[in-house]
Amino acid sequence: MRVSRQTSRFSYVFLIFAAMLLAFTACEDDDIQEPQQAIALELDYAHMVVGNELTLTPLIRNFKNTSKEYEWSVSDSTVIEIVSVANNFAATVRAIGEGSATATINSLDGTEEASTTIETNLIQESEVRLPATITAYTQSTVSIVPDFNLVDRPTRNYTWSANPEGIVSLETDPETYAIEIQGLQVGTTELTISSDDGGVVGTTTVTVEDENDGVLKILAIGNSFSEDALESYLYGLADAAGEDIVIGNLYIGGAELDLHAQNATENNANYSYRKINAQGVKNTAADVAISTALNDENWDYISFQQVSQKSGQYETFVTPLTELYEYVVQNVDNADTKYLLHQTWAYSENSTHSGFVNYDNDQIQMYEAIVDAYDQAGELIDANNVVPAGTAIQNARTSYLGDNFNRDGYHLNEIGKYTAASTWFEILFGQSVVGNSYVPEGFVPLDAEIAQHAAHAAVENPMMITELTDYQSAGGDGVITKNVLIDFSTTSNSTGWNGLTSFLEDATIPNLKYEDNEFTGIELTVTSRFNGQNTAGETVTTTDLNMPAEVSGNSFYGNSKGEWAGLLIEKGVLKLSGFQDDSTYEFCFFGSRMASDNRETLYTVIGSNTGSAALNAASNTDEVACVQGIQADASGEIMIEVTSGANNDNGNGFFYINAMRIAPEE
Repeated sequence: MRVSRQTSRFSYVFLIFAAMLLAFTACEDDDIQEPQQAIALELDYAHMVVGNELTLTPLIRNFKNTSKEYEWSVSDSTVIEIVSVANNFAATVRAIGEGSATATINSLDGTEEASTTIETNLIQESEVRLPATITAYTQSTVSIVPDFNLVDRPTRNYTWSANPEGIVSLETDPETYAIEIQGLQVGTTELTISSDDGGVVGTTTVTVEDENDGVLKILAIGNSFSEDALESYLYGLADAAGEDIVIGNLYIGGAELDLHAQNATENNANYSYRKINAQGVKNTAADVAISTALNDENWDYISFQQVSQKSGQYETFVTPLTELYEYVVQNVDNADTKYLLHQTWAYSENSTHSGFVNYDNDQIQMYEAIVDAYDQAGELIDANNVVPAGTAIQNARTSYLGDNFNRDGYHLNEIGKYTAASTWFEILFGQSVVGNSYVPEGFVPLDAEIAQHAAHAAVENPMMITELTDYQSAGGDGVITKNVLIDFSTTSNSTGWNGLTSFLEDATIPNLKYEDNEFTGIELTVTSRFNGQNTAGETVTTTDLNMPAEVSGNSFYGNSKGEWAGLLIEKGVLKLSGFQDDSTYEFCFFGSRMASDNRETLYTVIGSNTGSAALNAASNTDEVACVQGIQADASGEIMIEVTSGANNDNGNGFFYINAMRIAPEE
């Protein structure tokens, strides 16, 4: 019996889909055929499931020249109903009960008529699903949407109840049976939704907590720039300071204010809603609307930002920021919610982002435009503050680290993310981030200190760049006496490793460090860019480099034989500078990319002498290519060229560098 019902239900759905497809097809003017009779309907017969809708489009001879008027009627209003009629007299029919009925269109003069017979079948839900538990707060609301199986709209009548009463109040949508609960007092209650016939029951437990719970809650309406600033390190900084925080981010990559305003107005469920709870656990929900996130927590702060390439163009803020702000204010229940503007940062000088041309490819021009635009935008809304993340990044660039806070010319690398998060920390909690004990694993303590001071100076002087005069050098004597490990990944943050986080020309590691975080005084620079980053390297390896998975699994790559992503990269070139003696060094390289063809990569090291070594990077787990006895040239420099080897038979000539070790020779 179960198989028979499922087969029958499939037939119903198929028939409905076919009918709807015909209806939609008939709506195109170019597809409408001139009927033989004065009026006809494209469907003589249709089968519908109760609760669904179908559009019936009439075919009217000489429709454009006729002056006749038409009306629709149904033979049994308990089975079907006419929901609406369009300008071309197409009728939307809804099945409201089980049975058979006809939908008829008549000319008002009674000379023309056409009908469609519709049989309807009632498919009823047999289950309702609710969240297992829900947390609400006093003086705020939470929405609950029951999930009924088998149907889009529930076919039974339902009633909500709470036991015990008095913990929450309930407001029910009579069509969908979604409810909005208002926290009345601290406590726990069991909510139950029951069909009037007793056939379907669902329950959930609601815990109402005090609105003034001491947890600061921030929601960003943004994109990848709010992701960079909020999702990686803000929680750790707050936790180290003994502060409780909940972080929400409504994310659409590349979203600008116009899109956010449109999504708000149309209640579009287009967001990836990332939420870090008070315990530091991050969860992500897809297809979320702004309204849903606004009702999810009793937010203390809500922030807005413009897309990066338009962040320095004030005119792009005026209309959409105002519309988005007004929508949010009307849809939050906490009258004490404060509103922030998240100031984005200028691109790195070597950025290839197409929007950089808006500022003549000039970093300082872009920074100044951003500061000015956000300052003016703050007057458009009741902004509590501007989070000067852009100023913090610009401050940090005045340190020995230089212009090395981006992974691709515009998004932040790990130390950049930490700098932005430090700025948010000071704005949200009103306390200095300098001295905060949270330094993520893999960070150089000096770099974290620079980030904290850059953020603190930005909060104190948000409209101007503060030069970090105490952080102009990290030391080192230009002689490598211990192993130096370098990895190539835009997300590099591995303990003991130097991360080159950008594959673009002029990207640098200003001062290479040993595994114990002491500095060498040697700088690494990309003098000829790689194509990009690859993340398909082998993560389990057996070389003496002892690479963690995040090192061996990521690489910078090039393509010497054919264009890839619009680029032909014949070789990537690195420069080491600052050597102060005539010591000789061994250079060992690891390349890996899961593949079955030959992707031999050639590494050539050039100082006062030259050496080369090659390895096949295809699915490599255990091979390292080493060059011994290399000495810096008279300028204290060593060049490293990475390209495809003679045995590379890949059509694009892909080559890779995942990791490198520099070791002193006896």
